[in-house]
Amino acid sequence: MSNSLRAIWQLAGGPASRPYSDVFLRHGVGLIGPGDPGPWSPERSDDDFIDEQGATGSFVRRFASEMQVGDFVLLRKGIAAITAVGIVASDYQYLNQFDDVNGWDLQHARRVRWCRLPEEYIFGTQVFGANPTRCSRIWNEEVKAYADRFVNSPPIHWQEAPLPALPAEEPDLDEVPPALEEIVAKAQDLARLFWDRQSFGDHPTEDELVAHFVVPFLRKLGWPPEWISVKWRRIDVAVFTSLPRTQQNCRFVIEAKRLGAGVEGALKQAMGYVESLGVPRDIVVTDGIRYRMYSGENGFAPTAYANLIRLKRSAKDLFDRMKKP
Repeated sequence: MSNSLRAIWQLAGGPASRPYSDVFLRHGVGLIGPGDPGPWSPERSDDDFIDEQGATGSFVRRFASEMQVGDFVLLRKGIAAITAVGIVASDYQYLNQFDDVNGWDLQHARRVRWCRLPEEYIFGTQVFGANPTRCSRIWNEEVKAYADRFVNSPPIHWQEAPLPALPAEEPDLDEVPPALEEIVAKAQDLARLFWDRQSFGDHPTEDELVAHFVVPFLRKLGWPPEWISVKWRRIDVAVFTSLPRTQQNCRFVIEAKRLGAGVEGALKQAMGYVESLGVPRDIVVTDGIRYRMYSGENGFAPTAYANLIRLKRSAKDLFDRMKKP
């Protein structure tokens, strides 16, 4: 097919607070959600795929039915920048291994051969619009001209390169530890309600999530209340192995974010708190529902993860690392 006849699409790489573009590039995919309602098919209504924020499900239909193998895809960042150019390499697929990408359910998939840009390219104007959608066809002449120049300029080996292997689907957790059954049930009951502004109102604050989820979670993991400190030295929650509450007795620190804000983005702030303690300590970042742990002894590399409303087998590792010895 001539390049001039190929459609050009933009695909969002996630909001700045909770991006997932690296997953696209690492696994050779383009993903879109919500995926929890199941695979798209022509018989299904757009209303089946309305997301938690109430956005229309027509994006899923366009992604699944209108995008074609050989089309060009721009990995969008914000309203005027891109970080990669890709070529669609497969028909629509439903890949359940992407059911939890930083908390997003992104099972609607296309394989894509991506070429990561050495640095993000910023167009001179808001070429994607003031409020761009997560997936749309591009008609802007400046963007179309850029894409055409890019795919016709060397190097072009990436356009035929083998696709990277897909990750294996992680099994669900076989059995919730009895001590955590109540907190897991509460998360599953309330998480969807929290997103519903009409029924619930404003999303819960960080302090609410600490009170209703984080501290009860720690208590269920065996920590006594006198070893759990809230707002200790500006840290949202600090957990101690004994009294007195000193940096030497601190086991790990928890940085809380509001629901959906992107817990991974809280790491840098929490690292500053740990560095001020003068001793290496593990960090847990959370929105009350998702918990990701980073190792203070290993350059704050991620070590464990659990999503209370989507528990995988690996969640047991986080429970073991966070529970009282």
